[in-house]
Amino acid sequence: MATRFVLIEPSHAGNVGAVARALKVMGFDDWVLVRPRWPDVLERPEAIERASGAADLLQRARIVATLDDALQGMSHLCATAMTPRDFGPPTAEPRGYLPALAPRALAGQTAGVAFVFGPERYGLANEDVYRCHVCLRIPTAPDYGSLNLAAAVQLIAYEWRLALGGFASEHQALTARSPAPDPPADAPALSGLLAHWQEALTAVGFLDPATPKKLMPRLRRLLLRAAPTVSEVHILRGVARAMIDAARGGRR
Repeated sequence: MATRFVLIEPSHAGNVGAVARALKVMGFDDWVLVRPRWPDVLERPEAIERASGAADLLQRARIVATLDDALQGMSHLCATAMTPRDFGPPTAEPRGYLPALAPRALAGQTAGVAFVFGPERYGLANEDVYRCHVCLRIPTAPDYGSLNLAAAVQLIAYEWRLALGGFASEHQALTARSPAPDPPADAPALSGLLAHWQEALTAVGFLDPATPKKLMPRLRRLLLRAAPTVSEVHILRGVARAMIDAARGGRR
């Protein structure tokens, strides 16, 4: 079972270093930065200083250009935001949501769990929240809900480690489980399927690109609830290809 922490457009090198320390303390080492403000952020003095003994985590971090790149292999996505979004995923507190997710993850019912964090100043964009299965909201005082990025990562990492049962319990569960025969499709695969559906629905006249309304966001929510496997995504894309072929009079 893989766990990945994804930071979108982090702007402060010190925060990146503090995130490395937070993850190492909780025993996680898979993390990805999407378009950080500083291309050399992992080598900047502020990051190294705030990592405070977690320099190896800075060396393990990856920098990528897109969120799709960061989510390769991940099938269950957890956004982190303070407010719910229209047509977005349900909002839940980590302490209530993660204990139910952990057994599924350890049993191989998810290919990997990703926790997605937005930029320090603005938080996650709507389109990034829409991709996720849940929006995790950390309870805060009503009159001040602003959390430092590294503090938010530390809290989520702690809650996830707690949900997994701690280090000893997680190790026992990992060695005891059997591999899933058909792994869940990852997030980029679902995005590709949605794009294929949009093309097919347009081809058969069901979707009007000029007035799409909320069809595609609703279909995304349907897919996230269904959690299709890799083979199921192949089947659904085959249906989309057949629809497009039929709309073109059988011409490929």
